[in-house]
Amino acid sequence: MKPSSHYLQCHGFNIHYTAWGDTSLPVVIAWHGLARTGRDFDALAEQLSADYRVICPDTIGRGLSQWGHAPKNDYSFATYARITLDLMDALHITQAHWIGTSMGGALGLVCAAALEVPAFKGRIRSLVLNDIAPEISAVAVDRIKAYAGQPPAFDTVPELEAFFRQAYAPFGFQTDAQWTHLAETSTRRLPDGRVTPHYDPNITQQFFREVPEYPMWNEYDALNIPVMVMRGANSDLISPDTIQTMHTRGPGAKGLLRSEEIAGCGHAPALNVPAQWQLVMDFLKAAG
Repeated sequence: MKPSSHYLQCHGFNIHYTAWGDTSLPVVIAWHGLARTGRDFDALAEQLSADYRVICPDTIGRGLSQWGHAPKNDYSFATYARITLDLMDALHITQAHWIGTSMGGALGLVCAAALEVPAFKGRIRSLVLNDIAPEISAVAVDRIKAYAGQPPAFDTVPELEAFFRQAYAPFGFQTDAQWTHLAETSTRRLPDGRVTPHYDPNITQQFFREVPEYPMWNEYDALNIPVMVMRGANSDLISPDTIQTMHTRGPGAKGLLRSEEIAGCGHAPALNVPAQWQLVMDFLKAAG
């Protein structure tokens, strides 16, 4: 099955998303990481599409979605959450499971908690946090800010692919075809003809807000839904101690938290191999 490609006006922005599966099926929203696009979920969405309608948006400033007008305000979870609410309303999605990698998981946490946008209350049925948690490492954030804020440019797409292979080696095993797919769905051409990653370099303004968006323990503690946190065994973004704390509070204290460590990955597992697909499918099935 191949995805269909769509555009919607949401909270003042033109948003691109791909959709998989029949419209009559239960909905899964899959949201990508900071400097990535919704096409990262192609392999997982194809696996899920027999049983779910899978919606994979590009965040503003990434992929084929419109860039932010005022980066310091637009590139924030408050804005992303309101875009998400408009997206769900436009697609008549009353409830959805949520799968989020890194930033996309944090956005799912914000939406599911419904503290920032109360209209979300009850609309997120379950939450998969792919290598993201209510508390993250400042050292890892500095690393991400350094590479994402100054994206390189190359003369050819194969050169850009070589960069992606190095930068995203922590994603874990990927075939040559998967690396090429990642490169070709993550590339834009500059006015001088060179190619660069498909995002606005200003997305890192999110890390320079006067009021930091992390930690998110208040949001986590507000959850009363099934949660699965998947941590890359070599992740530098979230620590095993943070996972242990998650088990003692919020949904963890209510028996609603499942945690899985993914061998051979750092930040963040690509969700592109059968073992990772099965973890997600089993969780969604159990969540109901």
